Amino acid sequence: MMRYLLLFLLLLTGCPANEPLTGLEPPADKEPAFGDTFLQGSIGDASTLLPILASDSSSSEINGLVYSGLVRYDGELKVVGELAESWEISADNLSITFHLRRGVKWHDGAPFTSADVLFTYQLYIDPDTPTAYAESYLQVENAEAPDAYTFRVSYAEPYAPALMSWGFSVLPKHLLDGKKITESELARHPVGTGPYRFVEWQGGEKIVLEANRDYFDGSPFIRRFVFRIIPDTSTQFLELQTGGLDFMSLSPLQYDRQTDTLAFKRLFNKYRYLAFGYTYLGYNLNRPMFQDRRVRQALTYAIDKQEIIDGVLLGYGQAATGPYKPDAWVYNPAVPDYAYNPQKARELLAEAGWADSDGDGILDKQGADFSFTIVTNQGNDLRSKAGEIIQRRFREIGIDVQLRIIEWATFLKEFINPGNFDATILGWTGGPEPDQFEIWHSSKTGPRQLNFIGYKNPEVDMLLEKGRRIFDQQERKKIYDRFQQILAEDQPYTFLFVGEALPAVASRFHGIEPTAAGIRYNFNEWYVPAGQQKFSR
Repeated sequence: MMRYLLLFLLLLTGCPANEPLTGLEPPADKEPAFGDTFLQGSIGDASTLLPILASDSSSSEINGLVYSGLVRYDGELKVVGELAESWEISADNLSITFHLRRGVKWHDGAPFTSADVLFTYQLYIDPDTPTAYAESYLQVENAEAPDAYTFRVSYAEPYAPALMSWGFSVLPKHLLDGKKITESELARHPVGTGPYRFVEWQGGEKIVLEANRDYFDGSPFIRRFVFRIIPDTSTQFLELQTGGLDFMSLSPLQYDRQTDTLAFKRLFNKYRYLAFGYTYLGYNLNRPMFQDRRVRQALTYAIDKQEIIDGVLLGYGQAATGPYKPDAWVYNPAVPDYAYNPQKARELLAEAGWADSDGDGILDKQGADFSFTIVTNQGNDLRSKAGEIIQRRFREIGIDVQLRIIEWATFLKEFINPGNFDATILGWTGGPEPDQFEIWHSSKTGPRQLNFIGYKNPEVDMLLEKGRRIFDQQERKKIYDRFQQILAEDQPYTFLFVGEALPAVASRFHGIEPTAAGIRYNFNEWYVPAGQQKFSR
């Protein structure tokens, strides 16, 4: 859902369903060529094309093509330069000096310099900027641009996520300086330094980008990128089959049972890998019914996670026990997994004072029924189907649950951002850096911040503060092991599952090389051979 998509890519842990041949020269009719259009569907429209304000995946996807950061992850999840050619980190890990590329142009032709980086940093730490992502930049003690192609930052204390934090999208000072960020026209007409230029945005219909032929790292091969807003995944699948889309994240049902035909295999390649993200049922801890952790533990015991994985994901996923996926170095396998146990759920609820005093089948306490609503977003069948299973399981232990499916923009604006919900089914996408400060620290519970469930635990705060100051991986793991243990005990979320990414890509696109970063990390290198191109514009 959120901006964690902006800096981090999905990890590949399985094998692609269609492995390309390697080590062979492409035939003449499959040489890289410029041209064609890439059509991608999305269940939701973007909210803003100013990355500093964006908190949804649709906006982040477009912003990632329009803007550039100082650094980025490569296919093996190593930090490499983007707008920065090189950098030096001081021996005490308290300062970083970036040496910027020369000759980089903004999409309007203005030169990119270190002044743009300094200006973007200052925007993030400005209290008048309504961003959820200031935390990393508030750690900076001093930032300076001693010349046009040098940017230097220093920290009062070591900060482990420091280097990759400068993967933020750099914004154009010459277009934003002196203007109110929330009123900028760049929210609808962005100007970046990235591989694609903005062309048009037809709200609720499509966003169109075109290749930046002057991109500093070499022009993309694909001429145009069209981001089509199609709220229903079934409609998206029909569009995919009829040529209206070139890329789609398939549902398990589509991947497993609806694409195993010769015709589909001829037109598309499918890939499969464990996503670096998880789906959860989050409880609004400002609601009295969820403030007793025995209740939250009971709700988790009442959910059969394997039932969801088998019935909804068709086996394409694993049970989640915390905020890290099972094959990550930081994952703690020793935390309680809350295996399905409805009897234990009933016992915990009874301990917390919930009983069916009037015999209507619904638990009550002090005259109030245990009844609440789960909200989730429209267009994600996995979440809605998981919600239906959860609703049924909760009913079996005497809890009345309603399930509401809400259009994406309305869902964010009227429910999640203002905290106007009881419980929600959502997902986070993370990355190699284990810092979870912005999601779980008690200081991040304000409007539009990421700890929107209102979780507060002093020990978790301390661990998150300590974990970001340590560079040694073994020492960090000890801290994050304890962090995961506390979350497992508190159950502010019921961590449901880590799903597998199941993308399908039109087979005319070449250059796709699955790695630890998934398949989208090298999108600029994808191409369609001249003889296979479908669109002249």
